[in-house]
This record gives sequence, C-alpha cells and structure tokens, in this order.
Amino acid sequence: MCGCSTHQSQTSKAVDHDPSALALKVEDMACGHCASAITKAIEVGLPGVKVEADLASKSVLVRGAADLSKVKALVTEAGYTPSVA
Repeated sequence: MCGCSTHQSQTSKAVDHDPSALALKVEDMACGHCASAITKAIEVGLPGVKVEADLASKSVLVRGAADLSKVKALVTEAGYTPSVA
C-alpha cells in the first residue's frame, strides 16, 4: 500500500472498455503514486503490455496480457489488493 502521504485527487481519465483486456479493481489505490506503482509493476513484470490505471474508479485495465493470475500476482507484490472488475 502507498506510503507517499500525498493522496491528492487526480483528474479521472476514463478507462476504455475493451473485451479483450483484463480489468481489475484495486480499492486500495489511493493516489497518483499508487496508480504509477501499479502500472510500473505490471509493465516491468509483463513487458509489452499496455496498462491504464484510473484513480477515480480505482480500476486497472491491462491490454496484451493473457494471464489474469500473473497480473494479480504483480499487483499484490507491489503491495495492493486486486480483484476482478
């Protein structure tokens, strides 16, 4: 979980619905730092994927990844609690 203590609101960027993408909810994504940490964890762990984290809806969309369990494991390793959206 985030320890940056900035927790400022970030403008919402709508996460497009893509039926081929993996969608997660990360309720403990509290700020821009959290969204960046989750994005980086997934992109480093699965090179070539595209990650969109929307702080306002606490959702993460991953395009190009076929393994939901791997994505969830990467988010968990980063210190967050993912669930299927």
